[in-house]
Order: sequence, then C-alpha cells, then structure tokens
Amino acid sequence: MEENIRVVMARLGMDAHWRGSIIVARAMRDAGMEVIYVGNQLPESIVETAIQEDADVIGLSTLSGNHMILVPEVMRVLREREVEEKVVILGGTIRPDDIPKLKEAGVAEIFGPGTPLSKIIAFVSALK
Repeated sequence: MEENIRVVMARLGMDAHWRGSIIVARAMRDAGMEVIYVGNQLPESIVETAIQEDADVIGLSTLSGNHMILVPEVMRVLREREVEEKVVILGGTIRPDDIPKLKEAGVAEIFGPGTPLSKIIAFVSALK
C-alpha cells in the first residue's frame, strides 16, 4: 500500500496572514496528501514537528518579509538535526532577488502569489 505524502504546513514566525496557507493546505489534502497544519511557528518548532510527524515536505508561508531570516534558520536546524532529506517549499510574497538565495540555502521550490494550486500539487506529488 502506497503511503500518502506527509506535509507539515507552517506560517513563518508571527506572520499574521492565513488565507493562502489554508487554501494550499486544503488543496494538498484534497489531492490525497496528509497535511499537518501548525499555523504560526518558529524554525525550531517547525523542524521538530516535521520530525515527530515523519513529514516528507515542509511547506512554509510568508507575507511579512521575514523569509530571509527565518527560512535559512529552518534549513540550518534541519542540517543540525540531520534531517536534510525533508523537502522545503515556500510560498508567499518573495522578492525576485531573494529567490536564488533561498534556493541556494536549500529551498526546493518557491511559489509566489497567483501560482495555480495545480502547479504546487504537481510539484509535491512528483516527490514520491
């Protein structure tokens, strides 16, 4: 029996937005993925939840501009905990200049505003 892709979905830091992350989480669930939605979290908590839940993917969401501080911190904690195999994706308002830096830090893919849900689902589905 094939296991579902497990995704931990979190909003970075104290980011007040919620709508986009909920919509993506529901689309993933509707596509057959197991989604653990944790809301606002800091990097250590996000990684700890991903480990405890045996997640394949960590989905991060941001609109507040904190991604250049908190995303590299998530990647650092993943390395420190020796769980670099977890795939990290990021969604939200990301400056184009930041995208190469975030990918260099280890983010697998970045989805900006207006990205079709089907594109996000296809990317994550292709991981298994």
